[in-house]
Amino acid sequence: MDPELLTREALALPTQDRARLAELLLSSLDDLPEQEVERLWITEAQQRAAEIDRRELPPVTAEELRQRVRTLLG
Repeated sequence: MDPELLTREALALPTQDRARLAELLLSSLDDLPEQEVERLWITEAQQRAAEIDRRELPPVTAEELRQRVRTLLG
């Protein structure tokens, strides 16, 4: 199964279906052992750092991050 194809197809779903899929995917992570969750976070952090190094993502200052969090938390 091609993850990129799956992602494109999932994003093409109607909003309500995407929300349900997101809910199912997120709830499936609740059952992961703590060690697996930590491994996934480390992998994600390494990927994002590599994207910043390749200049695919702009770096974000601490203040920008604080503002984004405040906005998200309302």
